[in-house]
Amino acid sequence: MATPSGLIRALHRGTLRQNVVVDRIFSGIQPTGTPHLGNYLGAIQNWVNLQEECSSVLYSIMDMHSLTMPKEPAVLRQNILDTTAAILACGIDPKKCFLFRQSLVPEHAELAWILGCLTNVPRLLRLPQWKMKRASQNNEGTVGLLTYPVLQAADILLYKSTHVPVGEDQVLHLELAQDIAQHFNKKYGEFFPVPKAILSTTKKIKSLRDPTVKMSKSDPQKLATVNIADSPDEIVLKFRKAVTDFTSEVTYDPAGRPGVSNLVSIHAAVTGLSIKEVLHQSAGLDTAHYKMVVAESVIQKFAPIRNEIKKLQEDKSHLIKVLNEGAEKAKELAAPIYQEIRHLVGFQ
Repeated sequence: MATPSGLIRALHRGTLRQNVVVDRIFSGIQPTGTPHLGNYLGAIQNWVNLQEECSSVLYSIMDMHSLTMPKEPAVLRQNILDTTAAILACGIDPKKCFLFRQSLVPEHAELAWILGCLTNVPRLLRLPQWKMKRASQNNEGTVGLLTYPVLQAADILLYKSTHVPVGEDQVLHLELAQDIAQHFNKKYGEFFPVPKAILSTTKKIKSLRDPTVKMSKSDPQKLATVNIADSPDEIVLKFRKAVTDFTSEVTYDPAGRPGVSNLVSIHAAVTGLSIKEVLHQSAGLDTAHYKMVVAESVIQKFAPIRNEIKKLQEDKSHLIKVLNEGAEKAKELAAPIYQEIRHLVGFQ
């Protein structure tokens, strides 16, 4: 049996086998530039906590996935750097996790091909993201858009990941990865762990202009989305214009009062208070004043992060170095696992 220090080294190299079960967390984020409030509260904040709790954690900038929606090359390059700066500013520490660009580890794409040959098309056609995003491409969705959930499965399984932090809208994709892992194991013998979900406890953050849909970077309404690098004036304006209703009292009723309930969820998430505590503090406030309370809480939360993002964006070479070093570590972990896969399927 490995010594404690040897166990950690073996864990990071992906060499633990058979009766030694290791938790390994994998998650990724598409490079859309500076993340928005929903990205931070729903994913990145959780990432920061997980890197402290588990000794094998991989976070990837999913630049290959980003090609499923049209991007100009120069915009994509800048978005990769801006996303990296933002998640570092939020507290992700490359000494405590592997932070890397997906496309720098070619085994992701190679494994996706193998797994795609085990996945039937009707299953992919039923996924809601295909239907929704295909509509945004004039119902002429690309092969990449259809099959990117298989690439997601490869992202996870390449490292024999055991746990994946996911939001509600990604549960079906994780279920696909679980089914693909089981199908592979049935065909070639037990090899992949079946990854489990780590569900975010944060309520889904909704658009400030339409609280029936989630906050999104691609929302055409600029006042709908709060970016974590927004200035205080921008944050105040967006919350002042947030859609609520004609009732002035601050209550939490997501079905009946989605607008004000979204504000309560945001307030609770950025302060670390419970919904009940937030409502108690807000008793007697009307929604107009409450919007400014929430705005101020968001400003205070993101002020140090915003300043750190600016500093990191000025050092492009540092950001590139972080991603390259993370990719080397990820390759070291992926290579022996992928060589075993090649042997199992008959490539060698």
